[in-house]
Amino acid sequence: MSLFKARDWWSTVLGEKEEFDQGCLCVADVDNSGQDKIIVGSYMGYLRIFNPHPVKPGDGVQAEDLLLEVQLREPILQVEVGKFVSGTEVLHLAVLHCRKLCVYAVSGTLGNVEHGNQYQIKRMYEHNLQRTACNMTYGPFGGVKGRDLICIQSMDGMLMLFEQESYAFGRFLPGFLLPGPLTYSSRTDSFITVSSCRQVESYKYQVLAFATDADERQETEQQKLSSGKRLVVDWVLNIGEQALDICVVSFNQAVSSIFVLGERNFFCLKDNGQIRFMKKLDCNPSCFLPYCSVTEGTINTLVGNHSNMLHVYQDVTLKWATQLPHIPVSVKVANLQDLRGVIVTLSDSGHLQCSYLGTDPSLFQAPKIESREINYEELDAEMKQLQKIIKEASKTQDVLPKSERQRDLIVTAEVSPELDAESQAVDSEVKAEAVPSVTVKITIQSRVTAQKPKLAVCVQAPLAVTCDQFVFDDLEPDASETVVLSVFLKGNCPPPELEGNGVLSYSTPIGILKVAQFKFRLPLRLICFPAQPSKTANHKLTIDTNKPPVSLLTIFPDFADQSEDDQSNALGFQFLTGSKITLLASKTSQRYRIQSDQLEDLWLITKELTLRLEEHFKKENCKDFVCTFSGSIPLQEYFELIDRHFELRLNAEKFQELLSERAVQFRAIERRLLTRFKDKTPAPLQHLDTLLEGTFREVIALADGAEENQANVFQAFTKLKSATHLVVMLISLWQKLSTDQVAILEATFLPLAQDTQELGWEETVDAAISYLLRTCLSKSSKEQALTLTSELSIPKDTSRLKKHITLLCDRLAKGGRLSLSTETTTQQTVVMPGRCATIPESDLEEGTIVPGTAAMFTNHRHITKQKSKPGLSEDAAEEAEKP
Repeated sequence: MSLFKARDWWSTVLGEKEEFDQGCLCVADVDNSGQDKIIVGSYMGYLRIFNPHPVKPGDGVQAEDLLLEVQLREPILQVEVGKFVSGTEVLHLAVLHCRKLCVYAVSGTLGNVEHGNQYQIKRMYEHNLQRTACNMTYGPFGGVKGRDLICIQSMDGMLMLFEQESYAFGRFLPGFLLPGPLTYSSRTDSFITVSSCRQVESYKYQVLAFATDADERQETEQQKLSSGKRLVVDWVLNIGEQALDICVVSFNQAVSSIFVLGERNFFCLKDNGQIRFMKKLDCNPSCFLPYCSVTEGTINTLVGNHSNMLHVYQDVTLKWATQLPHIPVSVKVANLQDLRGVIVTLSDSGHLQCSYLGTDPSLFQAPKIESREINYEELDAEMKQLQKIIKEASKTQDVLPKSERQRDLIVTAEVSPELDAESQAVDSEVKAEAVPSVTVKITIQSRVTAQKPKLAVCVQAPLAVTCDQFVFDDLEPDASETVVLSVFLKGNCPPPELEGNGVLSYSTPIGILKVAQFKFRLPLRLICFPAQPSKTANHKLTIDTNKPPVSLLTIFPDFADQSEDDQSNALGFQFLTGSKITLLASKTSQRYRIQSDQLEDLWLITKELTLRLEEHFKKENCKDFVCTFSGSIPLQEYFELIDRHFELRLNAEKFQELLSERAVQFRAIERRLLTRFKDKTPAPLQHLDTLLEGTFREVIALADGAEENQANVFQAFTKLKSATHLVVMLISLWQKLSTDQVAILEATFLPLAQDTQELGWEETVDAAISYLLRTCLSKSSKEQALTLTSELSIPKDTSRLKKHITLLCDRLAKGGRLSLSTETTTQQTVVMPGRCATIPESDLEEGTIVPGTAAMFTNHRHITKQKSKPGLSEDAAEEAEKP
């Protein structure tokens, strides 16, 4: 695309806060002096006539350039120049208002003083319109000689024709909805417009003239519209888009073309409506103008667009592109002061410019370089220094900042150690007596100038923040900003994570966009409070350590209950949603037990226990502390949560199908009723109104059910994420996985932040596990030959997913290790994202636990075959339960 700008020859800005549109610009010899003038009308009612003659190109408007400026008190929709007065072939000016058509004679009087010539307008005649006008066209309708007739299109689809001083007739266009552009073709004596059906339609003048006069029929408006259907259209062409403008081009009598500017294309048609050619435009056009080409048989077209560009096409070939200072709504070509081909453009805000195409030669000359003697020793030393700098900069570790001190902007989040004295929770769905909140203080320290900083804070649902978006003024160097927000539990279920994160985006003074990220950890007291320990529970987990047991009061001082005498070996937690969890510490062994009635409730307490134990021993300078898990992986209970979530997803699909069926039925009944109500002869409704009301109630009931099911899906997915976190943690402790392997496992089981019907958790996790089983966990090269399958879609059931999860645990128990490196596998082919082959059921060999049995995996040092083995001895379990 050319970067050349339009050369400004003359320009001005019209009025203040005035509006202009397509028909407000006209270029013609309005005063019959032999030279073109620029006529501009505005929606504010101002009529202006210009005759530009700058002293040098680029000059602004001079006082003598404005020949005439009058206010006509009514909005000017369109201005045209033609032979509109009978008895003479002199050009006159036609001005179209909303309810009036006025024809003026423009004349000038030679001035005897330095003020120049004087111009005035004289109204020759006017027509008061009975309908609101939209646009007009003119021409020698019916083949008349030496005069022009005017046709006005109203907003309700009536064509009103005027034979100069007298009104001829009016006709309604058939099937009219909204007015479109209108023009006249003298070669075929036809009116051409674009209807609301996105069709180019042509009507012969003779057909319009001999049709029934719309004004003579004393009938209702609907009957007038129906009477217009008697008009026979000459030809119709469907262009498939709305039209902005129509222009008929006939530079010689042999060839005539109809140009139509659409929203994305412009079309060139023959007189009979056949497409001569069309061009797809890259930008949304705003106006166009076909004009004569120097090449025989071709037509040039100026096309302005909303990107401030003016393109010059020769037929369909782009010949030139130039930049304009505004978006043109109208473009014309004029001959001004013996300068032929001046491009006149007008914007919607009144920017009027006369320009020409071309470029200015560059006058820059490179200065001469002073000659000097070359010192090769200095050059050699400088080259070595530069090579050293390049070598240091090319190191990988130097790409990232070495420390916090090198960062331009530092964001820190400080979570208050105490809960808010007055809770800031709003619109919480939790049914507890009080929903606490905690304050998070975020501090921004800038070392450089940060422009337009914006802060976004996010916590995982069902947690919520009082405000998640902040916008700051520009930060100066060594400046700081502080914001305070509160976090609380909004949904009626425990969250899967007690972590929050935020992103601060800003730009440097040179325009580089940068971001700074931060995380913060929320206290456990935000979602639970101390409770009485329970001795019985459905689900129990035992975490082993390599250090002597620590008093629970030391690890959880914020959950110490003063009313209890001895809490060093047993603590109770109760979530705000009602669930209770008990934590037990063994007095003799190095074990901790977590128990609860729900599997997913164990996750947050287990994670908090491991984190606090690591922090405790880190303070004591103990670097070899580790946690392990030697019990059984609770896959069966985990599979029950998967089935519950999957069942709700299937219910959502059923609700969607039923809603679609009832909506179709509701619309069909509405159409039947509408037909009955429109019928001139009343007919019985045959209980259609009762059926409509019943269907409406069914639609409302189904919508309420779908909304309730969606809330249940969200809660089930939250519980599933908590259980998934727990399973991933237990597998990592069981197999002592490294940090990288844990990251792979989390990415496999927790790929989605949100669960949707289009892309759900089950199919995504199944594809990820299948990929691992085919690559790093494969047993033979045959399994590594990946094949492409169909796109991810919701499965019929969860049996295959559960088999794959069981097989993954079995492969890990037999010594398999997770890795994404291609070096660990051989004969591995590329897998498209979201596509992978599933594992055949025959792969479930010995060691695999079939769902429905006691699914548990022990340490790989004690592998059994399809046989349940308790993770703890009875003595150890009793010892862990001792207070």
